[in-house]
Amino acid sequence: MMRRGGGGGGGGGSGWGLMRSFRRDESVTSQKLSAGILRRIARFAAPYRRMLLVFLVLIVLDALLGAANPLIYRGIIDDGILPHNSGVVVQLALLLGVLALSDVVLSLWQRWISARVGEGLIFDMRTQVFAHFQRMPIAFFTRTQTGALVSRLNNDVLDAQQAFTDTFSSVLGNVIGLAITLAAMLLLSWQITLVALALLPITLLPARWVGRRIQGITRESYNLNAKMISTMTERFNVAGALLVKLFGDPIREIHSFEEKAGRVRDIGITQAMYTRVFMAAILLTASLATALVYGWGGVMAAQGALPVGTVVALTAYLNRLYGPLMALSNVQVDIMTALVSFDRVFEVLDLKPMVAEKPDAVAIPDGPATIEFDHVDFSYPRAEEVSLASLESVAVLDQAPSQQVLCDVSFTAEPGQLVALVGPSGAGKTTISHLIPRLYDVRSGAIRINGLDLRDATLESIRRKVGVVTQDAHLFHDTIRANLMYAKPDATEAELDQALRAAQILPLVESLPAGLDTLVGDRGYRLSGGEKQRIAIARLLLKAPGIVVLDEATAHLDSESELAVQLALKTALAGRTSVVIAHRLSTVREADQILVVVDGHIVERGTHPRLLASGGVYAELYRTQFSRQGAAAETSAPQNGAAPDPAEIAKAR
Repeated sequence: MMRRGGGGGGGGGSGWGLMRSFRRDESVTSQKLSAGILRRIARFAAPYRRMLLVFLVLIVLDALLGAANPLIYRGIIDDGILPHNSGVVVQLALLLGVLALSDVVLSLWQRWISARVGEGLIFDMRTQVFAHFQRMPIAFFTRTQTGALVSRLNNDVLDAQQAFTDTFSSVLGNVIGLAITLAAMLLLSWQITLVALALLPITLLPARWVGRRIQGITRESYNLNAKMISTMTERFNVAGALLVKLFGDPIREIHSFEEKAGRVRDIGITQAMYTRVFMAAILLTASLATALVYGWGGVMAAQGALPVGTVVALTAYLNRLYGPLMALSNVQVDIMTALVSFDRVFEVLDLKPMVAEKPDAVAIPDGPATIEFDHVDFSYPRAEEVSLASLESVAVLDQAPSQQVLCDVSFTAEPGQLVALVGPSGAGKTTISHLIPRLYDVRSGAIRINGLDLRDATLESIRRKVGVVTQDAHLFHDTIRANLMYAKPDATEAELDQALRAAQILPLVESLPAGLDTLVGDRGYRLSGGEKQRIAIARLLLKAPGIVVLDEATAHLDSESELAVQLALKTALAGRTSVVIAHRLSTVREADQILVVVDGHIVERGTHPRLLASGGVYAELYRTQFSRQGAAAETSAPQNGAAPDPAEIAKAR
């Protein structure tokens, strides 16, 4: 059989390697690539140019060694065996052994260089893509599919690396090996060589036929596997599993999965049969060519027109002829597949982050924090500004214009003040809270902290200055310790204990068998809602920011959990400038300033008594939303030493 082309030397690739090549989608050749892609690939490979040059020399040497073997066979027969010269036979046999050892050394050397370059490219591309994802704004993640991002980071990077190393070595090795093999065969017998080439369609035509059919079912297999992965991802997390158990039909879920898995099984069987047809065509061609050379060449040798050693050499060269020819017949698809893989990686890297740090950015000045919104207008980014169609699994990005969310918003939060945002759902409260840590940039106007426009501040200083606790606090599937130290990697045990104590969660953590090393589960599902919030507050306290942005974390908790969280919040908010999306009466009563947000406008501002007395939007909102909480608090007031009402706790600010 044919030698592997991946090792260079013009072997042309094994039958299985050729099969992989012919399975590639031919439609890739019609795809339009971005300008300058070859230069960009060259820049990526620039750190490895010396190793690639050595790799090229090794491929040439390996091809020459491989081409020398049939000529040595001829010498052993014509100059050694037929004239009964045992000395020549021994010498040439030893030379074959030396060449075999040399070939092994060269193959190992090639593989080492290929691995070094390939793994280096994977590292370079993967770290660049991951770092780029980290710089993307939150709007990018709200639009794109998580699976698509993971695929770019893993599959596309691997495809690009394999395409570079495997395609580069295969094409180069096949071209060099084929040139040497054809030159040697034509010199030995141009007649037999031309007839051997005429047999190529016996392999090539079935290969094309099989390749086109496998391309179709391979695409279907990829789509089905993607759907199965999506199904498993959605069903195997806690929220998805809970939904299935509460509302789903397990039998229907199993049957749906079995249907997809069964089709993948059938495709696998079909692929196996097509592959066998392909391999049979290769074997048939090799057998027919061998029969031709031995038959025609043997007759010529019997007639004295061709040396016997030449017949054997031609037969040996056949094993090095058809593989490279077939591989190079599909070289356009192989090269385009390689370029498209790189293009998909570059496509992501070319998507510029909307929220970027200026080269001359400066740190936010130290000291008590002041927040200033100065005539801020804001609308969420359009799809083409933050995303790619291929990352959203759509043919064309959403072309709908972005609606303005905030209009001429202005307010100031002085050091140590608590500013409460109230208003109906969808009014723009959460958007305001997202602008303070610069998750988005304003369209016009400015947001300043301690007099510095956030767009002129370093991102690191913003992260250090602003702390956020969301209503649904996110915890990584890791230990309590790791989740806390995410805010302060160098935190000591004493600092961890102090933060947990202030967050009213230390006794619970100490009661756990593994303590701080307890795994919290996917998104913290092993903890209750109140426990998650207190861990999140402890994480905030470790960070010790000057500004706290809070989507009030007690809105959906029971009274006992609410009490514990309110006690923790008392510590978190003390002495810090705070902006809170208010859901509770206790917050709006004690706020230094209340901003009433309606349809992106601040329609009223003031303290709780003043706004109630004005009889405007806030007074109506109070009657419809907050007054019920006040009545409920009065009817459930603690008796006989019971725990105090959370509203009373908040007054201790």
